[in-house]
Amino acid sequence: MHPHTAPHTDPHTDPHTDPHTDPHSPPDPRRWTALGLICAAQFMLILDVTVVNVALPALAADLDLGRATLTWVVTAYTLCFGGLMLLGGRLADALGARRVLLTGLALFTAASLACGLAPNAGVLLGGRVAQGVGAALLSPAALALVTTAFRGGAERAKALGVWAAIGGTGSAVGVLLGGALTEGPGWPWIFYVNVPVGLALLAALPRVLPDHRPGRPAGGGLDVPGALLVTTATGALVYGLVRAGDSGWTSAATLLPLLGALALYGAFAAVERASRAPLMDLRMLTRRPVVAGSLLMLVATALLIAFFFLGSMQLQHVYGLGAFRTGLLFLPVALTTAIGAHLGSRLVTTAGPRACSAGGLALAALGCLPLTFVTAGANPWATLLPALAVAALGLGAVFVAATTTALGLIAPHEAGLASGIVNTFHELGGSLGVAVVSTLALTAGTEPPPPGGFTTAFTFCTVTAAAALTIPFLIPRGTPRLTGGPHGVH
Repeated sequence: MHPHTAPHTDPHTDPHTDPHTDPHSPPDPRRWTALGLICAAQFMLILDVTVVNVALPALAADLDLGRATLTWVVTAYTLCFGGLMLLGGRLADALGARRVLLTGLALFTAASLACGLAPNAGVLLGGRVAQGVGAALLSPAALALVTTAFRGGAERAKALGVWAAIGGTGSAVGVLLGGALTEGPGWPWIFYVNVPVGLALLAALPRVLPDHRPGRPAGGGLDVPGALLVTTATGALVYGLVRAGDSGWTSAATLLPLLGALALYGAFAAVERASRAPLMDLRMLTRRPVVAGSLLMLVATALLIAFFFLGSMQLQHVYGLGAFRTGLLFLPVALTTAIGAHLGSRLVTTAGPRACSAGGLALAALGCLPLTFVTAGANPWATLLPALAVAALGLGAVFVAATTTALGLIAPHEAGLASGIVNTFHELGGSLGVAVVSTLALTAGTEPPPPGGFTTAFTFCTVTAAAALTIPFLIPRGTPRLTGGPHGVH
């Protein structure tokens, strides 16, 4: 709904009077079942970000792929996933989160089958693009449904805590599963595994998701120019960040996409101000909870993905471990991420998101600090993995604080847009984290990275976590806990 239009009065079109989002109606008894299924779908999307990395050598051998093509096997998915996220969130608001989620899930499942059957690079890359489009539809719609199904208080914090734990555990399990499937039945199964899961979810989700019709956007249409601009801008930004990891921050391949992204975002802002039915109400970005939560999500994701990247590189290149054993060693890190999210969901309802996010960032900095002076010959069981597990414990809590801060008190009719913003920052954080630490680790331009490169990269992570302690102060004091209903906070 455009902010200047009068609210609808029809209960079938007005999100404020719909029985599924009306704060005075009884909660849906199927909401916890729906949460479990929605999280399973999101887990599949996050898994697909990292599961492919381990299989790249096998893909290159079977399909005769060059290094540049291999990069696009990973990047094509993350570009579309991150670039189309805002559009997916707006479509969830305009067409209904349930409909958009199921459409995205169906597309992702079909694209996964196409990737597994791919006989050449063209089909594989096309399938990865389609997977990214499906993910960009599914993810913000899924988070919007979680936000509207749980209407504030400790219950919403707990639900968002479960959601937040998916990000870290999905990335870690992706490394393990990718190694196991590639060394076992073969690389096509990193894609085939999505098909039965997707089909089962498509059969089960319609039975538990609320079926209500959303309010239509003012002006009766979708802002196509705005959608194209913001999608292209975000795609250029993600691409520039990815290229920075390969070419460095001063190369034309990095700077041109980043500068182009800034120009396109400026054009998007101008179009949105002039549009009668904007894709995004820019005043959403003036809300301190949304801004603070999105920045926390950016930092937490950047740090966690950086930890997985650096830890995986160190275990394989310095300690000589294989892909499967490396993934297996990261399971404790995934477990502590989930534990941190569980503890964070309790802390935000008692101490508030300020304390939760500040404590989590401090723990992440303290956990990473020992890695800034670890020597190459140190035992990873006594140094690397315990330090990353402690840092991941703190980041798990930050994920919860970020999600609940940005979405905890958002209005139901804005849930899709706000979810799209938070998810976009999640994807940008992952790309930014890998781009920065890979550039720092490869300080001498050599591969594998020298020991000093790892020290520099972990020092940067420690300083970043400490500097991010300023972000919690953006969270308004007036909304320290999730005790209210689902109304907007400005």
